[in-house]
Amino acid sequence: MTETTVHTEERLRLRKRIIGVLLRNARERANKTKQECADALGVSPDLIADYEAGEAEISLPELETLAFLFNCPPDHFWRQDADLIPEPDSPPISDVLTLRHRIVGALLRQARLEAGKTQKELAALIGRSDKVISDYEYGERPIPIVELELLAQALHIPIEHFLDAQRGPLGRIHREREINRRFEQLPIEIREFVTHPLNVKYLEVAMRLAEMEVDRLRSIAEGLLDITY
Repeated sequence: MTETTVHTEERLRLRKRIIGVLLRNARERANKTKQECADALGVSPDLIADYEAGEAEISLPELETLAFLFNCPPDHFWRQDADLIPEPDSPPISDVLTLRHRIVGALLRQARLEAGKTQKELAALIGRSDKVISDYEYGERPIPIVELELLAQALHIPIEHFLDAQRGPLGRIHREREINRRFEQLPIEIREFVTHPLNVKYLEVAMRLAEMEVDRLRSIAEGLLDITY
């Protein structure tokens, strides 16, 4: 075993423990049981305990699913200062896991091809076989998040590239929560203005202006000045 291999294994082991601590923290703050987590993922409570202890490898879609269950942003697991946003009555989300595994795999394959890498090269990076990488890319096997982080680094893309940003139900709901969080941070007078029905037209005009090029905006402003004076 080479020194590089030993270093990689130690790094993966440490990351699993850190993710496990963050996972348990989020679960406890959300007042969820291991059984509830297990039901959402379709696994056993013992496996959830192993995830939290850093003794088992959890995939990104599974982390996203648990983040949804805990009402927290997915990046809570690699950005420790992320806020936990409470939102009751969340719909069931276990049925999207299979789809998410396939999407993450497809994104990995696309990134690998664009980087000109082979499955063998990626396999060597994480100490896996070519067959495992193939299974990852076709969504036939969940990709442990610690391995996905290494693969993302090797392909020079952020881990956020694999998040369900707007590709599916989890992404849309997380996006809505983020919008709600930002809205709550606005001054009360702005929130009142935005939510007043009579101001919708003003907001629509502002949105159209925001999409215009600078030269076009300057032309409109000059036209308004000519009318005014």
